[in-house]
Amino acid sequence: MTTGKVIFIFIAVASSRFFIVFSLRLLSGDHYCDLTRLPSPQALRSDQFTVLINGYSESRIPILQTVTGVYSSSPSVAAVVVLWGNPTTPAKTLVELSHNLSISSPGDAPISVIRQPSSSLNARFLPRPWISTRAVLICDDDIEVDPKSIQFAFEIWRSRSNNPEQLVGLFARSHELDLTSRTWIYTVHPNRYSILLTKFMLMKTEYLYEYSCEGGESMAQARSIVDEMGNCEDILMNFVAANKTDMGPVLVGAKRVRDWGDARNEGVRRRGRGLRAAGEEVAVGLSSRKKGHRRRRGDCIKEFHRVLGKMPLTYSYGKMVDSIGEQGLCEKGGKLVFCDQQTVF
Repeated sequence: MTTGKVIFIFIAVASSRFFIVFSLRLLSGDHYCDLTRLPSPQALRSDQFTVLINGYSESRIPILQTVTGVYSSSPSVAAVVVLWGNPTTPAKTLVELSHNLSISSPGDAPISVIRQPSSSLNARFLPRPWISTRAVLICDDDIEVDPKSIQFAFEIWRSRSNNPEQLVGLFARSHELDLTSRTWIYTVHPNRYSILLTKFMLMKTEYLYEYSCEGGESMAQARSIVDEMGNCEDILMNFVAANKTDMGPVLVGAKRVRDWGDARNEGVRRRGRGLRAAGEEVAVGLSSRKKGHRRRRGDCIKEFHRVLGKMPLTYSYGKMVDSIGEQGLCEKGGKLVFCDQQTVF
């Protein structure tokens, strides 16, 4: 297909609950940064958010039915969109997927599948003219979060200010300066965090434009690093947000989160973006992955620092909780300890 063409495939299906229009759209990247095609921030609604799920592997389609159904059932969700990044997946498969996800969903929020313009991980942060909400949830296709925790995370995002700018999420990591090698590393720190993962990341919609369209040549170089590494788009978004806020992100505690892609799930094995066949050897979790994973992530931090000319990542401490059944963490004496009483901070 030549650059600039737009292909729309629509299937109309009558449901006992509502009339659904499924769309599979293949778009060029020419106009994503055209502000005249995007709604003004003032026109975006604040009472709901849009869910953008990163999809790639056809082997995860059964999981998508569960994940999208949970989001679609939330009263705070305006729409659920699966951003499909695998260019080899047949169009027929994606049309059927969109259809099946919608008719099987127990919720009212519409579900659609959109083929990404490329397999680049940067594409999950492209600004979209059809987003009608002030907040978007960037998430993965194998993370299932309980409905109350989804709602709580959104309430925390809305409560930050009249124009929330901090990232809010459920999975935290940290950057750190290795004094021996005098270089940045990527790690899990027991007392603090500075990076939220796109497994579940709530943010203001304008960050999509700032990530994809602003920052000039330095941000273009940073996005190129994401393409070269095939990784680290989440770290770069944390750079964008921290540079804007001069603050760290906000970690939220969830009552129940299931990572279907975690190899510790019975009968489930990971294969890159997809799933491994049973019995294949895999690494489990960040702590047991090959050192190469952390090293590459650390290299991303180092390169982003170099091309952007500053280190904006800022540490946060503790997490927000909404249940007396979950003890909160508070910073005391420079360390995280259990709070004496439940405090949201």
